[in-house]
Amino acid sequence: MRAVGKWFQDTTGGLPRTFWYLWAGTLINRLGSFVLVFLAIYLTTERGFSEFQAGIVLGLWGAGGAVGTLTGGILADRWGRRPTLLTAHLGAAAMMLALGFARDLWLVGLGALLLGMFAEAARPAFGAMMVDVVPERDRLRAFTLNYWAINLGFASAAILAGLAAEASYLLLFVVDAATTVATALIIFMRVGETRRVRAAPATGLAAPHRGGLGSALRDRVFVGFVALNILLALVFMQHISMLPIAMGQDGLSPSTYGSVIAVNGVLIVAGQLFVPRLIRGRGRSRVLALAALIVGVGFGLTAFADAAWFYVLTVLIWTLGEMLNSPSNSTLIAELSPAALRGRYQGLFSLSWSVATFAAPVAGGFVREQFGNAALWLGCAALGGVVAVAHLLSGPARERRVRALRTAEIGAAGLAAGTTEPEPGGAGVPAGGAGSTRRSAAAPA
Repeated sequence: MRAVGKWFQDTTGGLPRTFWYLWAGTLINRLGSFVLVFLAIYLTTERGFSEFQAGIVLGLWGAGGAVGTLTGGILADRWGRRPTLLTAHLGAAAMMLALGFARDLWLVGLGALLLGMFAEAARPAFGAMMVDVVPERDRLRAFTLNYWAINLGFASAAILAGLAAEASYLLLFVVDAATTVATALIIFMRVGETRRVRAAPATGLAAPHRGGLGSALRDRVFVGFVALNILLALVFMQHISMLPIAMGQDGLSPSTYGSVIAVNGVLIVAGQLFVPRLIRGRGRSRVLALAALIVGVGFGLTAFADAAWFYVLTVLIWTLGEMLNSPSNSTLIAELSPAALRGRYQGLFSLSWSVATFAAPVAGGFVREQFGNAALWLGCAALGGVVAVAHLLSGPARERRVRALRTAEIGAAGLAAGTTEPEPGGAGVPAGGAGSTRRSAAAPA
């Protein structure tokens, strides 16, 4: 028991109070994250849309998300993390209800577009706030704990949503909207603004980072990292677009799909907190390459699945890859992001998921209709292999950039000593917040 207590303290101890408020908001939000998991089934069964039409609607969600992540990243740096999060969550809750009542294809598509825009606008602000309040030495633990909360909520939501869908699909939208509002209330009452105004250094590597989004887009090392995430996300997003359709064509019910996909969350909840110790001291590029390879194999095996137990096996495999990928990704994003542009960098990285959310269902639906089910899943396996090789080749440049940026910002902190002031109009950071010193996702789902 003493060993268990020490492990628990090492895993959860010493993190700022603001982090735990954000963590609680994430958990509550994800407990109600019903809609995106079952949207493909809802569109094809309840609304009678074709696979291609359902793919277009899911793609519009992703297109709205692309706008939302870029806008949210800019607002997080200029307007502040807190007001951006509140606006995004309240807007997403309203659009969630609107989408639930929409009937015509064009209204459903418009609702998905606007919902994606509001929902994804929260991600950059949340990721930037996490980096703001958690010291660098604790970020791997913090991002792992947050990812654990996401999947604890997701596992529960997938099972509950499968049961709720058989009673009323509208219930999915109502519960999702309610938990999104609950997250907004936690932020409103307990989380203060964490952005700080710092004097910009006149020279050195950090000098170009006084610019806007263009500075992030000109960062070829970071853009290359984002591009690799897009490719892997194209594979991963098939689990909410083409996987439920494939299982339905094998005669499996929505509740079976909910139970199968819940295995993903259950496995992460059971094992994710042990991952930081497992990968500590190992090269991030090798970890990311191995993760991509495992994800590719897991999705590739779906080509041969025809029963619930086989689908469970594929989910188990690609979930292991996801568990290795997430913490390494989150810490690398934080270390590649200049302090003054964290929102923009988080927004650009979140854009990779929005692009995948748009492209994956459209491409997946096209490939399935034109070339068959096996071609889609074997293509996913090949793409995972390509990403694995690319991570090994690009890793050294990323680590050089991390070291150079860290050195430049240590110098910048010395130049800015005595000039740091809180952003005017903020609510103040609760005790243990930023003053005590992301693909995180508190965004509505």
